[in-house]
Amino acid sequence: MLDKMKKLVAYYEEVLSMPHRQEIARELRNEDDLFLLMLYSEMIGIPNPVYYYTLELYPHMIEKFHDWHLRMGMEKSPLSGIRCC
Repeated sequence: MLDKMKKLVAYYEEVLSMPHRQEIARELRNEDDLFLLMLYSEMIGIPNPVYYYTLELYPHMIEKFHDWHLRMGMEKSPLSGIRCC
């Protein structure tokens, strides 16, 4: 009985989110873009008060950096320390 109820709730959530799937994906991408801007802001020249703490995230985020700077309209990496192209 519990398994059927879980399936029903999952189906209900799927039906509700179906027409908004593109909007949700766009908002998630915008949030990622903003996060990456905040992460790399010190290297671009924007003061970042939590720069010391974001240094730990660089190795994890470097893989997404190439896609991010292309989405932002930069053909090549704007940072001299990070070469991805």
